[in-house]
Amino acid sequence: MQIESLKVFCDLAETESFTKAAQINGVTQSAVSQQISSLERTFKSLLIERSKKKFRLTREGQVLYDYSKQIIQTYESLDSKLQELKDIISGTIRVATIYSIGLHDLPPYIKRFMKSYPTVNIHVEYRRANQVYDDVLSNVVDLGLIAYPMKDSKLEIIPLRKEPLVLICHPQHPFVKQKSIKLKALTGQKIIGFEPDIPTRKALDKILREHGVEVKHVMEFDNVETVKRAVEIDAGISIVPLGTVTQEISKQTLASVEIEDGQFFRPLAAIYKKNKVLSPAMKQFLSILKENN
Repeated sequence: MQIESLKVFCDLAETESFTKAAQINGVTQSAVSQQISSLERTFKSLLIERSKKKFRLTREGQVLYDYSKQIIQTYESLDSKLQELKDIISGTIRVATIYSIGLHDLPPYIKRFMKSYPTVNIHVEYRRANQVYDDVLSNVVDLGLIAYPMKDSKLEIIPLRKEPLVLICHPQHPFVKQKSIKLKALTGQKIIGFEPDIPTRKALDKILREHGVEVKHVMEFDNVETVKRAVEIDAGISIVPLGTVTQEISKQTLASVEIEDGQFFRPLAAIYKKNKVLSPAMKQFLSILKENN
């Protein structure tokens, strides 16, 4: 029995998916099944109740999971400590990020990190916010990058920075001539928004509600790129993170308008599963992400 088999078993127990367990460990689903069968033969116990309707560990499976988790954490701590002693920073970092951070905030940090640590491989997945949380909790990825972090007892949250939010519109929109407006001026305006379940949309709805502003959501999208394209064709106006529209504003395909009621920000954060052993590479990557905090 090898420690890799125990890790596969733990990943299967946490994801409740042979497909995800295989993906995490870079093996086939068949290999996962074979390793579970091997563990069952070794311990002469049924570890998983095999049912198409629901995945469930047996009592023996739960005991094996609890002890295996401790063994794996101890092994990972040992490996991390030895790497630190040898001053080795290598391996793979798996990151899940929402689209806006992945496309606009993350690239310069990855570039800086890779320049310092060229032997580290960074694998980035672009996901919706709820999927980022799921991927982190099920160990599909090492780190998640999200906006408006939600507290969770199973997660460590590392605040990164606060990104300004900006009102954008077509360069010929009447708001552009005013240069600055009050939020009340948005009443009745056509808004290009994010889908209702996206954290940035929830935060913007709260801001508008607190200022007594009612708008008309004419289009809703799950990513900022599509929102920008809709504003560029003058289908409506929008409020988006400033970092996502700097290019369009400089090229004058979009215009930004100052909001007089105050500055509004979107908090960004990195998340990882509690009790996760951070490799030297992950620690350095988080350190770089926190720069300019």
